[in-house]
Amino acid sequence: MAPTSTSQTPFGRVLTAMVTPFTADGALDLDGAQQLAAHLVAAGNDGLVVNGTTGESPTTSDVEKEQLVRAVLEAVGDHAFVIAGVGTNDTHHSIELAQQAERAGAHGLLTVTPYYSKPPQEGLYRHFTAIADATQLPVMLYDIPGRSGVPIHTETLVRLAEHPRIVANKDAKGDLGAASWAISRTGLAWYSGDDMLNLPLLSVGAVGFVSVVGHVVTPELRALLEAYLVGDVVKAAEIHQQLLPVFTGMFRTQGVMTTKAALALQGLPAGPLRLPLVELSDDETAQLTRDLAAGGVQL
Repeated sequence: MAPTSTSQTPFGRVLTAMVTPFTADGALDLDGAQQLAAHLVAAGNDGLVVNGTTGESPTTSDVEKEQLVRAVLEAVGDHAFVIAGVGTNDTHHSIELAQQAERAGAHGLLTVTPYYSKPPQEGLYRHFTAIADATQLPVMLYDIPGRSGVPIHTETLVRLAEHPRIVANKDAKGDLGAASWAISRTGLAWYSGDDMLNLPLLSVGAVGFVSVVGHVVTPELRALLEAYLVGDVVKAAEIHQQLLPVFTGMFRTQGVMTTKAALALQGLPAGPLRLPLVELSDDETAQLTRDLAAGGVQL
């Protein structure tokens, strides 16, 4: 049975975009995925996004994606949201992945802006609408023009918000002004998709986070959120400042690479990466260790 949602927080407030653990020989590590999912939920996550960018979705097969959703649901699905990333730059393939995720029991879908092909706004509108039409699951859009090459314009978000199953947006646009207008005009539940901007986005109306650094600092993210929600903005800012070395360190290079290295430093399931991603160098690992320690992470 899925956890309880509201229109204001359809997927909870603190979610981590989970890595996909692999075994030493590069195969999908379902046992490790279940262990990691249970650890992250115990740390305070309301939900997990699987098969997203941080989950190395470009290099996992459709079969592996379904296996991962089912495994994570089995581990934590009774008390945390399990959101399946289904976004590609092929609308038909995205629809197939969405329907597969629904059959597997996912609680919702994350749909990233189609990347590389740079469709116009009308193409974005039709793409997201087609995915939302394909299942009965609630949908979180994912606006990350730095990766996709195309932003979702505010007018397009307003149109998309009219769809009954498009209920949220993960914002990694880095534009607080645009976020302010879009939150005001769409009524979508707004989730920060940029850890450095978690607190600023709360200040303009975001309801929570879909985090990468949540792999290592979920309790601190929850404390920041809860302080803000009760009006203790000074406390929230103190936690934000405490976490600055973590926010910076986890993105000195590609975020999946640093996240898997950080999990390995903590003895948690992660495993190798699939090409074209590669393990951190010794110097990069040493720098990450210093960054995490400076932010209070126990290794």
